[in-house]
Amino acid sequence: MEIKNWSLAEIVEVYNTPLLELVYRAASVHRQHHDPNTVQISTLLSIKTGGCPEDCAYCPQAARYHTDIETNDLMTEDQVRKAAINAQAGGSSRLCMGAAWRNVKNDDEFEQVLRLVKTVNELDMEVCCTLGMLTESQAQRLAEAGLYAYNHNLDSSEEFYKEIISTRGYEDRLQTLENARKAKLTLCSGGIIGMGESVEDRCKMLKTLASLRPQPESVPINALVAVEGTPLEDQETVPIWDMIRMVATTRIVIPTTTVRLSAGRTSMSAEGQALCFMAGASSIFAGNKLLTTPNPDVHEDMELFNLLGLKPQAAFAKGEKPTAKKVELSEVEKAERIKWSRPKHKIDTNEEYKSLAKEKRSEVKL
Repeated sequence: MEIKNWSLAEIVEVYNTPLLELVYRAASVHRQHHDPNTVQISTLLSIKTGGCPEDCAYCPQAARYHTDIETNDLMTEDQVRKAAINAQAGGSSRLCMGAAWRNVKNDDEFEQVLRLVKTVNELDMEVCCTLGMLTESQAQRLAEAGLYAYNHNLDSSEEFYKEIISTRGYEDRLQTLENARKAKLTLCSGGIIGMGESVEDRCKMLKTLASLRPQPESVPINALVAVEGTPLEDQETVPIWDMIRMVATTRIVIPTTTVRLSAGRTSMSAEGQALCFMAGASSIFAGNKLLTTPNPDVHEDMELFNLLGLKPQAAFAKGEKPTAKKVELSEVEKAERIKWSRPKHKIDTNEEYKSLAKEKRSEVKL
C-alpha cells in the first residue's frame, strides 16, 4: 500500500476530531488491515532490574532516584525459560526482555543475553529485547541469535524529550532504530503520554514514527504510571479519553502497525480498554508487572477477552520465525541448562519444553 506523508497539522487535526467520529474512522482503518477480533498478547520481563545511569524522569530504575524497586542481576537461562513457559500458558506469543542499561556493552552480560534470546526462540515465541542503545554489529548478533523485534521508544517529541531526559539525545534513539533495522529486525517504538507534554508533542512523535521507512511494525502507547521518588511522581493519571484519542490517531496515521495498549491499564476500566480495542489497539502486555510497574492480572485479561470475544494472536502471525545461529555454551552453562526441572519431571530437550508449554496452555482457557 502507498504510505501517506503526514504533515503535523494533519495529524493534529485527526487527533482533535470529535471522539466518536474519530473512533469510527480508526475502527474502519483497523478492519482494513487487521483482524479486529485478534489481539497479540506479549509478556514484558525485566531480566536485569535497577541501577540504570540514565535520568529518564518517568523511570523508577534510574539509580539516581529513590524508589522502592527491587533490583536484580541478569537472569539465568533457566529463570527466563520458566518465565517464557508461564507466559505461553497465559496466552502470550511474544516475550520482551528488558535490561536497565543505557547501552549494550560487548561483555559477558551481552553474551548471556544472546543465549537468553536463543532460549526463548527455541520455545517458538517471538523474542523482543529492550536493552538501550546498541550498535549495528550488536543488532546483527541479536538477529543471529533469533531476535524477532527490538524495542526502543521515542517517548515523546524531540522538543519535549529534552524536558524529561538529559543523558542521551533524540538522535541517539533514532540511530538505534536504524541500527536495528539494518539487522533486519522488526521495530517496536512508541511513547508515553501524561508526562506534561502537549497534544502537539504527541502528534510530533507520531509524525516521526510515521516518517520512518519502513514504518515500525509495532507502536506501544503508554500512559504514565507516576512512581514515588521520580521527578514525575506528582503527575495526574492521564484521562482514558486521551488514551483512546492517541490509540485512534496512531491507527489512522500508521495503519498497518500493531498498536500496543501498554503501561497504565490498571487505571483503565474494562469499557475504556474496549474502546481502545475498537479504536485500533491490537496488542496488550499480560502479567501482573511491566518491568517494575503494576499491570492487570492475567485472569482479568482473560475475562475481558471472553467478554469482548477476542482471541490471542499466534506467534509469527505477521512474520517468519528467525533462524538462530548456534550460540556456544560453556561447560558450566551446559550443566546448569540440564538441571532445570519441575517436580517429578525432568526436562532435557527443547521438544519437552515445548510439550510442557502446550500442556500448561491447555490448563488456561482464553
